[in-house]
Amino acid sequence: MGDKKKADVKNIPHFDQFDDPTNMDISTIHVLPYDHSILLENLMDPAHIPISHDRTDLSAKRENAQALKFEIVERTPRGFCGRYGESSKDDFTFKFRFQAPCIIQNEREIQGKDGNPVRFMAIFMCTPAGQGKSMLIARFAQTGKRSLFSAIPEWLIHQVSNKVFEQDMGFLASQNEVLLREGVPTSRLYLNLKSSDVLVLEYRKWLDKVGHGMPYYIGHRSLSLPSKEALLEAAPAGFLARTASSQPVKGAFGGMFAADLTNRYFRHVVHCSKCRAAFRKLKSVQKMSAILALLSVVIPLTILDRPWRLVSVVVGSVALAALYLCEQAIKMLTTNEMRAHRKTV
Repeated sequence: MGDKKKADVKNIPHFDQFDDPTNMDISTIHVLPYDHSILLENLMDPAHIPISHDRTDLSAKRENAQALKFEIVERTPRGFCGRYGESSKDDFTFKFRFQAPCIIQNEREIQGKDGNPVRFMAIFMCTPAGQGKSMLIARFAQTGKRSLFSAIPEWLIHQVSNKVFEQDMGFLASQNEVLLREGVPTSRLYLNLKSSDVLVLEYRKWLDKVGHGMPYYIGHRSLSLPSKEALLEAAPAGFLARTASSQPVKGAFGGMFAADLTNRYFRHVVHCSKCRAAFRKLKSVQKMSAILALLSVVIPLTILDRPWRLVSVVVGSVALAALYLCEQAIKMLTTNEMRAHRKTV
């Protein structure tokens, strides 16, 4: 660690988009099983969203996939910025900025129904967490009036981002392994298309310029690999987590892309206060529902009064419904998304 007395607080990034209390905003955090440079690449690749994340949220639809156009307007040792949009449209829809060493900003502005502009902002802080491991802290904000969307529990919204990263996880973890195994710059492995990969290419070229100051990097024309191989970290949470973290994609029992009941929990929930609180409440309600369901079976056997038996049946039915809903919600918090074509009958 460096000397904190020499640290300049002015270098701490500040995002004024989140200062306005009237804006809607949401934050999420994920620990991912691939290098932070792979994570940055993934977030710099908007072209894959409608294909890889088809209907994961309302904005991603495979039929809307098309070539994109890009324009880089600034390049410095501290990063680069530009804009991009669909090639079928005249304007550039999105503004983009990469701020060294690991921050991405995306911004979009549209005309609201009331005629006022509505801004959408996304900040991605992609911090290294070791070789082959990264931590993402993401914040999203929107200007304008609060909608019904703001009434949805935040832990439930987080499951959309969980699905998004799990849909990419197998490919990106494998990509990380290929880059290290081949040991060559990305120019010999990547086919960067001008209609989709401009930002990815720009990032790898930026690494060519500044990578000499990093512990390791893989640029477009140059590279410096880690001097020591990464060690698989044994998760302190227990045997299941340790076993999950040792598999090829950090969370697969039996098959490389099999669903794993521990992976999402240890990758996101343990780091997220909203999801941890929801998980604890769901477990409590689940236990109470199980007790009520059991009592609703036992009580009618000891009470002869018919009205009370009916009450017991109603309470038991509600308890069973609550038990089922809790189980589904807990499953949502602990089980990985698995693509349909990888599921076995």
